[in-house]
Amino acid sequence: MTAVQVQGEVLSVKQVGAYLSMTVVASGIAEQARPGQFVALAVGGEDGAMLLRRAFSIYQVAHRGVYGGTVEFVFSVAGKGTAWLAARRPHDVIDIVGPLGRPFALPKEPARCVLVGGGYGAAPLFSLSDALRKRGCRVDVVLGAATSERLFGALDAKRMAASVAFTTDDGSYGEQGRVSDVLPEVIERTRAEVVYACGPMAMLEAVTRVASEAYGSAGIPAQVAVEESMACGVGVCMTCVLPVIGDDGVTRMSRSCIEGPVFAGDRIRWDSLGAVPADALGAGTR
Repeated sequence: MTAVQVQGEVLSVKQVGAYLSMTVVASGIAEQARPGQFVALAVGGEDGAMLLRRAFSIYQVAHRGVYGGTVEFVFSVAGKGTAWLAARRPHDVIDIVGPLGRPFALPKEPARCVLVGGGYGAAPLFSLSDALRKRGCRVDVVLGAATSERLFGALDAKRMAASVAFTTDDGSYGEQGRVSDVLPEVIERTRAEVVYACGPMAMLEAVTRVASEAYGSAGIPAQVAVEESMACGVGVCMTCVLPVIGDDGVTRMSRSCIEGPVFAGDRIRWDSLGAVPADALGAGTR
């Protein structure tokens, strides 16, 4: 897959619960995108002072349409960049690069899969579910958020999954608590063989721990799409690095935008996020 840069035309911007969903005509990106990848958008317009792109996980793609291939992503207004995006209207043009990053790895044979998402970070799980079901996999879903308003894709999850469990921090929908509280029961009940997860880093760490302790600590694999700040999205700036253990047992500072955003959860040094471990390759060198 080769990332491309296109001048995408905004097709729609719509409210989805507490979030916004934007669909952009992006032929060349839509046709290549795989579940777990992301796009990087220039914000602020030609006269703006916001130099850094904003990265968003791909929610859905349509390879063909009246206007060409489209890419849809979900976001929340959190600053000037996303506020600028929220103000876009149909036919506006946005500079977009993608698809970027490493996607989820799909099972070669039908498998029992549990998909875990937090807030609108769950967006990539829906295209992933489609891909898994096409391979004959069973899909069960766990979705969580702080409140019911911040859950994403609840109705779609009910349609696409064999079972769905919901959690909210305040108990306003589903069970009160976090996804990691209900995940052990879901894994046991469904006899899951692999867990896929998207959402906040603390949630991903907890999901990885639960997966590693499944079936009397025999454990099952967990693939996690990390949420790290990405200033460039193409591996140049090194702002999105995190410590990851390689196949050779050596810890390296890996770029989320290139080596990720999808990693094996048990390879991430969760206790060293935001730092360079002393035993990491190149640590202490100048």
